[in-house]
Amino acid sequence: MKKFTTVGAALMLTTTAAYAGGIDRSGQSIGAAFEEGTYVELSYGMVQPSVTGTFTHPLAGELGSGNVAPSYSNVGLAFKTDIDEKVSLAIIIDQPFGADVAYDTAGYPLTGTSANVSSTAITALGRYKFNENLSVHFGPRYLTAKGHYTAVVGGVPQYASVYSSGSGTGYVAGVAYERKDIAMRVALTYSSAIDLELDGSVGDMNAKMPKSVNLDFQSGVAANTLVFGSVRWAEWSEGHITDTLAGELVSWDEDVVTYTLGVGRKFSDTFSGALSVSYEDKQGGAASNLSPTDGYTSVSVGGTYIMGNGVELTGGVRYIMPGDATTETIGASFTDNSAVAVGLKIAYTY
Repeated sequence: MKKFTTVGAALMLTTTAAYAGGIDRSGQSIGAAFEEGTYVELSYGMVQPSVTGTFTHPLAGELGSGNVAPSYSNVGLAFKTDIDEKVSLAIIIDQPFGADVAYDTAGYPLTGTSANVSSTAITALGRYKFNENLSVHFGPRYLTAKGHYTAVVGGVPQYASVYSSGSGTGYVAGVAYERKDIAMRVALTYSSAIDLELDGSVGDMNAKMPKSVNLDFQSGVAANTLVFGSVRWAEWSEGHITDTLAGELVSWDEDVVTYTLGVGRKFSDTFSGALSVSYEDKQGGAASNLSPTDGYTSVSVGGTYIMGNGVELTGGVRYIMPGDATTETIGASFTDNSAVAVGLKIAYTY
């Protein structure tokens, strides 16, 4: 039963690396903290977006942007071990926030404009079990980030700065309730906001990654059948990325809530599969030219194969339909876009 109950969380982990509110990329999962025994996992996700728009020029007519969203990948690593019957420790490394945009189609008014933000987080999470049902988890999170920003308008360079790695700290705290007889777990986790300051080659960057709350759940509903999902709230209305000379590069008007619901099925002692859907509502209003989509709907499918000797392999594919958006300043229209994410996770329990 234990191996089967992990398939839902594994599917979400391997296919999360995609579009989400703000610049969310990993969802900041702590699923590894609930594994039994001593456990290690390595995950890899690749996302290939197709995000295109058109700008209507008063003289030249419609000008296409080309695909402004380069492909990117996410890597994760986690280790968990028991200290004693009640206390366990998990170390989780992920890439929770990121953004990548590049306008490179000739003739478009922003051609030459590009921006990139990448991050890595290390979370040390302690878990204490009061009994077989109730537990709490708590620990610090250390976040580093780096990036660059180049602005070009009408073929004329406006500004450019490269930001070296900067860091900030926060914490994670939560509570969980479990019933192993029905493969049930409900976990509520709070992640604090983290402020970052990055030295730049011209202007420096100040950024705030928002606080968030994750509600993750799963439960057996019939023989060999599991329902799982999550609700994630992130306070992106308080988040921002600002250059000390160029001013505010990206900000968000609304908080973001992301919903996921899925079902898993154990087909044999060695193979389980899962299907899930995710939804994030549109914020409305004008979108940034550095993030020209709004909300999304996605469908994910994946499976876990138990290879024996404590090794299990999980793979997943996710098809994302980003919401349409009209960008600020130039009023370009971005519609009918998509992204495909594939993920793989290998885990070992001993």
